[in-house]
Amino acid sequence: MEHFRRLMHTSRIPVRWGDMDAMGHVNNTIYFRYAEQSRIEWLESLGFSLDVGRDEAAVIVNASCTFLLPITYPATVEVLLYADRPGRSSVPTFYEMRCVGDEKLYAEGAAKVVWFHPATGKSMELPARIRALIESK
Repeated sequence: MEHFRRLMHTSRIPVRWGDMDAMGHVNNTIYFRYAEQSRIEWLESLGFSLDVGRDEAAVIVNASCTFLLPITYPATVEVLLYADRPGRSSVPTFYEMRCVGDEKLYAEGAAKVVWFHPATGKSMELPARIRALIESK
C-alpha cells in the first residue's frame, strides 16, 4: 500500500512559562494541548464550525504522543499536522513538534478524528469538503 500521509496545517505556538512543570520542561499533558490547538486551527481554516448546537461535530477517539526531547521556556513550538487516508467517518491525524529554529524532532503523536451527529451521538459520514481537501493535497 502506498504512503498517503499529507501535510495539512502548520501551527506556531509560544511556550508559556506555566507550561513547564517542576522538572523544568514542558509538562507532558501540554503536548496534547499543542496538538489540539493545531487540530482546531486546521478545522477552523476549513470553515468547520466549532459552535455549540451544530449538526455535526468532530471528536477524537484516541490520542498518543511520544516525547523525544524536552521543550523548555522560552521557545515557540511548530506543530505540523498530517492527515492519512480518510475512512467513512474518520480521519487519522499525525503530529510532529519541533522548536522554531531547531530541526530536531521533539515529539510526535497521533489522534483519530471522528465526525458525529451530536443529537444522536452516532458517527456520520466525513464531510465531502474535508475528504476532498485531504485527498487532493
